[in-house]
Amino acid sequence: VQLVESGGGLVQAGGSLSLSCAASGIIFSIHDMGWYRQAPGKQRELVAMITRGGITNYADSVKGRFTISRDNAKNTVYLQMNSLKPEDTAVYYCNAARLDVYWGKGTLVIVSS
Repeated sequence: VQLVESGGGLVQAGGSLSLSCAASGIIFSIHDMGWYRQAPGKQRELVAMITRGGITNYADSVKGRFTISRDNAKNTVYLQMNSLKPEDTAVYYCNAARLDVYWGKGTLVIVSS
């Protein structure tokens, strides 16, 4: 199983980034997919998730700014991040969950003030 994140980078506050996570080795369409993040010195936290049925859930801190989506034909989950803030700086991890839980290696997002 592989989850490969991409799209991280350095952006100024107020800017946007789009993250992608390409999955292989799993039946993507039956997995709930999520984005988590871990900032330096902090615990990993849920950012957004989308169920296999397309139901979405967001952390309060990103509601209205981030959008999670999935393309089952491409085995890919996306995270569109708008109006970025310095406190969004973190390593962002992709997660796939059903009976087992799988993690990607993460992609770094840095938001400068």
